Amino acid sequence: MLSRRNMLAGTALALSMSLGGTAIAEETFVTIGTGGQTGVYYQVGGAICRLVNRGSKDHEIKCTHTTGGSVANINGIRTGDLDLGVAQSDWQYHAYNGTAPDKFPDGKFEDLRAVFSVHPEPFTVVARADSGINSIDDLKGKRVNIGNPGSGQRGTMEVLMDKMGWTMDDFTLASELKSSEQAAALCDNKVDAIVFTVGHPNGSIKEATTSCESKLISVDNDAAKGLANDNDFYAMATIPGGMYAGTDDDVTTFGVGATFVSSSNTPDEVVYEITKAVFENFDRFKKMHPAFANLKEENMIKNNLSAPLHDGAAKYYKERGWM
Repeated sequence: MLSRRNMLAGTALALSMSLGGTAIAEETFVTIGTGGQTGVYYQVGGAICRLVNRGSKDHEIKCTHTTGGSVANINGIRTGDLDLGVAQSDWQYHAYNGTAPDKFPDGKFEDLRAVFSVHPEPFTVVARADSGINSIDDLKGKRVNIGNPGSGQRGTMEVLMDKMGWTMDDFTLASELKSSEQAAALCDNKVDAIVFTVGHPNGSIKEATTSCESKLISVDNDAAKGLANDNDFYAMATIPGGMYAGTDDDVTTFGVGATFVSSSNTPDEVVYEITKAVFENFDRFKKMHPAFANLKEENMIKNNLSAPLHDGAAKYYKERGWM
């Protein structure tokens, strides 16, 4: 089922283009949910839409993308307001299995479908150099931006806090700024640290580390290691030193993977054409953001995918001999 507003737009377009009694074929409009404009999710959605729209004359699918975040995107797909979306691998798992009722109050989303995985996303903590924060445990008693409700960064932060036995009261301030707002807040000394579950390199973190003296903080305590050991959708990760100003050494943390998801209600042919647009132009796709540079097709069709594979994606993978 295509998003409600786009079904109406497509129908209106088809009617308006009817000339001399000959109806022009109806275009299909799809909307992809992404994330904040400084994050890699936004780039993922934009890259996919650009590749899809390059071939619109052949498959008559037009793609647009909007901001949101992992949880918001999955819920938007469920309600039919979105057709596809980018989501962290952990939230894909929780949505399909109904194991996060606070984020997905309607229970198991059994119509959720995986399309492919994208880049790894380490949980990243950036702190002001003058904050006295040198480890994840030092966040206690500080002013921390925990992320806006519905975002993957907020969700992962809450999971880590629960594992550490922390509540919001353990911070002097727990702000809920969007990812696009947090770098400025850090450098304006409105918060001591920001958290982000994101692919690297990331524009927001580059902004924070070049606009003021700040550094990335390792997240390798028992809580993080426990999450990685106990859950297939988490893994320990390394952010290379030298990627950002102020952080010369490698940073150890844990993280998830970005995944591209849809619903069984989204037509097979639509998902097939979108999947085909990405993998038939794979070299072009990998050049669209540095976080995509090391992607491999064989990993993208199986890693971090907890929900069943969408039939449209499976059709393409079988045609390529990958399944």
